Amino acid sequence: MKFNKQTIISFCLKHRLNYPKPRFWIISMVSVLIIGFYSSLPKPLFQSSYSTVIEDANGNFLSAKIASDYQWRFPQSDTIPYKFEEAIRCFEDEYFYYHLGINPASMSRALWQNSTRHKVVSGGSTLTMQVIRLSRGNRSRNIFNKMIEMVLAFRLELSYSKEEILNLYASHAPFGGNVVGLEAASWRYFGRSADRLSWGETAALAVLPNAPALIFPGKNHDAYLKKRNRLLDKLYRSKIIDQNTCELAKSEPLPLKPRPLPNYAPHLLEKCLNDGNQGKRIRTTVDSRIQQRATAIATKYARYYASNYVNNIAVMVIDTKTGEIKAYVGNAQIPDRNTNQYVDNVVSKRSSGSILKPFLYAAMLHEGELLPSSLVSDIPTRIGSYAPENFEKTYDGAVPADLALAHSLNIPAVRELQQFGVDRFYNLLHNVGFTTINQSSDYYGLSLILGGAEVSLWETTAMYASLGRSLMTYNSNSGKYSSDDYRPATYFPYRLAKSPELLEHSMLSAGALWYTMEALSTVNRPWGEIGWDYFASMHKIAWKTGTSFGQRDAWSVGVTPQYTIGVWVGNSTGEGRPGLTGVSYAAPVMFELFKSLNLNAWFRQPISDLVRVAVCKQSGYRATDNCEAENRWVPRQGVKVKACPFHQSVFLDETETHRVTGNCYPVSSMHIVPWFVLPPAQEYFFKRNHPEYRQLPPYLEGCAPPREHVLDILEPDNNSAIYIPKGLDGTEGMLIFEAVHRNPDATLFWHVDGNYITSTKGIHKIEISPSIGKHTLVVEDEAGNLMRRTFRILSK
Repeated sequence: MKFNKQTIISFCLKHRLNYPKPRFWIISMVSVLIIGFYSSLPKPLFQSSYSTVIEDANGNFLSAKIASDYQWRFPQSDTIPYKFEEAIRCFEDEYFYYHLGINPASMSRALWQNSTRHKVVSGGSTLTMQVIRLSRGNRSRNIFNKMIEMVLAFRLELSYSKEEILNLYASHAPFGGNVVGLEAASWRYFGRSADRLSWGETAALAVLPNAPALIFPGKNHDAYLKKRNRLLDKLYRSKIIDQNTCELAKSEPLPLKPRPLPNYAPHLLEKCLNDGNQGKRIRTTVDSRIQQRATAIATKYARYYASNYVNNIAVMVIDTKTGEIKAYVGNAQIPDRNTNQYVDNVVSKRSSGSILKPFLYAAMLHEGELLPSSLVSDIPTRIGSYAPENFEKTYDGAVPADLALAHSLNIPAVRELQQFGVDRFYNLLHNVGFTTINQSSDYYGLSLILGGAEVSLWETTAMYASLGRSLMTYNSNSGKYSSDDYRPATYFPYRLAKSPELLEHSMLSAGALWYTMEALSTVNRPWGEIGWDYFASMHKIAWKTGTSFGQRDAWSVGVTPQYTIGVWVGNSTGEGRPGLTGVSYAAPVMFELFKSLNLNAWFRQPISDLVRVAVCKQSGYRATDNCEAENRWVPRQGVKVKACPFHQSVFLDETETHRVTGNCYPVSSMHIVPWFVLPPAQEYFFKRNHPEYRQLPPYLEGCAPPREHVLDILEPDNNSAIYIPKGLDGTEGMLIFEAVHRNPDATLFWHVDGNYITSTKGIHKIEISPSIGKHTLVVEDEAGNLMRRTFRILSK
């Protein structure tokens, strides 16, 4: 059916409707036009891609990434500098604040000039119309497009303020080449933000969008200079600047070519991009002073370490209280060196070395399985096929737990983990925030404490900061913890939608954390490195180093109430280098950076989470009647720690030079003396470094000693699994088994699987090459004291 006037009339008569009057059509058409006019502006007005820009905590420029269309187009800023506002208004649209998007006087003048000269001399466009043209992609200039621009400009004026329109123009106007927008142009041509430009520099930018393809820095210099100076003269005539300012501005040189943008935090920029922040202006928490200082220190040491082909350094500085990033150096940048500097070693996963030991120490204090200075075993150890060694391959026999942590001894840590349980420690690490430890606990086993897991500097530094934060929260909240004490680092200002919940308990108690910090603040570390007096002169710092197997990764992390600093040193490729250790390579970087910071406090002792306990001065365990005791503050759960196992009552003769028994000596003449007695294996190593250690006196002649623990086997450990080494020619080597006895003159008799092998006196070592399979070793002394070990020989 065709719809015309006649059919519409027939339809109306049939259905008893009135025929629409002309007024109806007018109202309908006007309504359609109003709706079309109202919805004519797209939202958002510009569909452009933007550069990603990161700024420091004060809004200072750090780094930027070019937009996806390869234009330097910064995200729109909040304000326009006064100088540019006046310069662009004076140059492009003097009556900007007096019209509604269209200036009839300008349009009439442009029409007259273009018609009399028979070519386009002037466009007559207002700044508002130019915004519309830019948003539509700079379409061809003709009457039709001009009319559209006029309509949309009027519509824009009805919805946007003058300041918003000017901001849109300044953010999207072309400034030559691939530079778009005032902020990008300011940095590319003058190396600083637009609000810091002089009048001469501002005028030099204001004249560019008028014809960016014809005149820009480095092209048509004379014409560019005249154009800028005309604008400065106009600003003077308009009484916006005085004559002196005008002359000084004219004497300023023009930019010759675009400059490279500053790049103070390239790896943080890449992290922001990887976190989904493309095309945004990001106000980070970085402190530019600390960032530049960290970069300079990392670069200095990277140049120095390069002589040993150690090429890469990463540094993180965190505000301990908030977890906010203050400096982020993903890789030291050394010009003219191809050292994989693009790799961000802050987030790369690396072997943890010893860096997790403080968490185990704190956990055992928290659970009441250890007191801060309890003696822990440090003797040759083999657990199954796993045979850890101390870094220096020496043994102390027994060492206080806090010193074992400060000295980063491996064997005490492995034995502590065996006691605490791998599963429990694995769960703790997950709960505090180590997400990169993502295999099962069985996969890691006891190696979890010595670098068997991979961690990142990002998480490690954040978790050390969390330890300090939890301790400070407890002290500042009347003995309560915060539910968000343990959290990742952030480069955004730390804010919560609601206050965190305050808790009575935490994963690690304040008392355990305080003693961990105290243990890590020990300055006099071992191994005789030079420079510890330099570190000792600094403020108190809780710090820990780590070195991975094969000397591939060197770690150092330090904590104070103000800052937590993490440093990784190594090669991004994973190549190890001789001498690459945390204490020699990473610690100096960390301490030099700490020295440049304003440190003025230490963690307060959380008295409300401590109890006073009588502690054995020699063993560090809870004291017994046989101990020389002193009252010490210990974590609250320390009351559960077992009593001293090393002090015992010894029965001596009247001269107190021989032990006696009731069978050979009058009981009334006996002297009962408390004695500090270590197990034979611990005693063997302990007495080497402790000349004050008193061995048990011998038994008086004629007194038959009872069966007692006088003998230990150092190698093999019970239920150990051993590979027999092979020489270069393929022949099987020999295993060395070793035992110790309290009596240096004792003779020991060795048996394997019931077969007598040999006897030893003085030094109790034998060489043996057992067959593949399970075996039993028995070592016995002349008095019938014996030790038994089961071991298995494995084939390769």
